[in-house]
Amino acid sequence: MTHSSFATGASRESDLPPYQAVLMETDWGSLQTAFGNGECLPELLARLLEPDAKVQVTTLSELSELVAHQNSIYEATAPVTMYIAGILAHPATMTLRPYRNVPVRATLLNWLASTVYDASDEIVTRTEQYFPGLLTHDITLVAFRDLRPMLYRAVAPFLQDSHQDIREAAGLAALILAEHPALAQHRDHLAVHGRRILDTSGHAPDRRVAYKALEAWGHDVTDIEPFQEEPWDCGPHSDGLGDLEPPF
Repeated sequence: MTHSSFATGASRESDLPPYQAVLMETDWGSLQTAFGNGECLPELLARLLEPDAKVQVTTLSELSELVAHQNSIYEATAPVTMYIAGILAHPATMTLRPYRNVPVRATLLNWLASTVYDASDEIVTRTEQYFPGLLTHDITLVAFRDLRPMLYRAVAPFLQDSHQDIREAAGLAALILAEHPALAQHRDHLAVHGRRILDTSGHAPDRRVAYKALEAWGHDVTDIEPFQEEPWDCGPHSDGLGDLEPPF
């Protein structure tokens, strides 16, 4: 699930550092990815701000292979996630994806939701169930999970966004992040977003995440048919490359 270690050096109570600081002050070459060190990451991260949605989405897919391969958390996953959270408000993220008319910002938020889910309470619990003791000394995982309050503050401004896809993606990410004890006071407010996802989302994995969050927080979900439990999948969807070409 996770590999090696990375300490962010940032307090869980602090705000997210500027994306430029993350890019310039991180020792990328010392951090492990799924395929070697992270020397290539600054160039890739900078490409996320190119004014071309195809470049942005293709780059995000490349980043996923490096820092989220096989749903794992690597040393470089934390600073990459901080950078992506830090650019959410950048005008370049409002570039529209080809053939979908959806801003790249929604794609970035869905990526964040999918990545933080891989370190969620549910996945940690399941990992311990099937592989007892595997995560006991995993400081990479602990450091990444400690980022949840910081990441939540970066996502929260988009919960009321005027664009439905952005609003729904932000709600999904916030539901996962809010399982951190420091964010418990936000859960009643987020229940509205969870219910909206249940009522309107066309993605069954996203609806399952919303259902599980509301159920765990004591909200009435008896009007929703329970989701079938599976050993490992059922995480939120992360937009891929499939819509970068014209439909048949």
